[in-house]
Amino acid sequence: MINKYQICTNCVMDTSDSKIVFDDKGVCDHCNDFYTNVKSNWHTDEKGRKELDAVVEKIKKEGKGKDFDCILGMSGGVDSSYLLHLAVTQLGLRPLVFHVDGGWNSELAVNNIQVMVEKLGLDLYTEVINWEEMKDFQLAFFKSGVPHLDIPQDHAFIATLYKFADKYKIKYILNGGNISTECVRNPMEWLYYGTDMAQIKDIIRQFGTVKMETYPFSPIFRHKFYLRYIKGVQVVKPLNYMPYIKEEALQLLADTYGWKPYPQKHFESRFTKFYEGYWLPERFGFDTRKVQYSSLILTKQMTREEALEKLKKPAYNPETIEDEFNYVATKLGITSDTLRGYFNSEKKYYQDYKNQESIFKLGAKVLKYLGIERSIKR
Repeated sequence: MINKYQICTNCVMDTSDSKIVFDDKGVCDHCNDFYTNVKSNWHTDEKGRKELDAVVEKIKKEGKGKDFDCILGMSGGVDSSYLLHLAVTQLGLRPLVFHVDGGWNSELAVNNIQVMVEKLGLDLYTEVINWEEMKDFQLAFFKSGVPHLDIPQDHAFIATLYKFADKYKIKYILNGGNISTECVRNPMEWLYYGTDMAQIKDIIRQFGTVKMETYPFSPIFRHKFYLRYIKGVQVVKPLNYMPYIKEEALQLLADTYGWKPYPQKHFESRFTKFYEGYWLPERFGFDTRKVQYSSLILTKQMTREEALEKLKKPAYNPETIEDEFNYVATKLGITSDTLRGYFNSEKKYYQDYKNQESIFKLGAKVLKYLGIERSIKR
């Protein structure tokens, strides 16, 4: 554990990541991993485009005669929105567009999704998660004391995506994940694996109060191995094969669809806005903007000086945070005092509950060895 505060001389990651390592020049291992393991294998030039064209051709060929040739989960965020634009207007794909409503959609996100599907002439499939189950699941995580409170939302999104792919016999999932804005990963201590069923079951067993009869659980073995290698479902990340500049994407979406930006990445969900903007930095000292800005620094979309200046201000609005706090408490069916009690409770981490960390790490090593996934430090 590092006790003395230190910040990377190249990006803005610092010792709030307790596992961070610096070289003799003060550059962190997040940066060195990117330069050593990622950058040389990341092709957004003609080579990358040829690789993407080959994948797209395969998707179209296997999708002939079907209503859809791929599936795309739409959150309303910039990555998935820009990907939908590219998929339809440039790649000529016919995606099944679906959205998972976990109960926390912002009005802005709903509008951004709607203007895009309408302009592109697409149908939107929405899966609504049982709110009583979602609410109890989220409260269980609050009671557990861990930082990774977004797992109930994230797990529902992932599980539903694979459920739809399996239901409609669609072999290709388009994913907006990308190296350009996400080459630095959130440390595991901050945001733990969202599909660790051992941890999820342990927290629900200790703190849950309702039966999870309809919530769409999906163990990692199901979607990482069974669906992938037995059923042949593949995840494709088109944004990794071409230049993806966030500011340019935002401008295009605004000009073409009247799409409106959010204050911060992932803020299309009101819960995530509260959780990443306020709860994580104020309760644990984990500011996810450091990860986001560091990614943009490494891909030359932001200067370190710009990032440091932005980090001087909190991610939340001090003038409205009390209202947001009360909104979250009311939505969860508890008092603000109860929510404040969770905020002030003993801090716990993923290691304090049953987990499958060793299995996840082994799987990552195997996938890296097989050349299926690039190494991005976590």
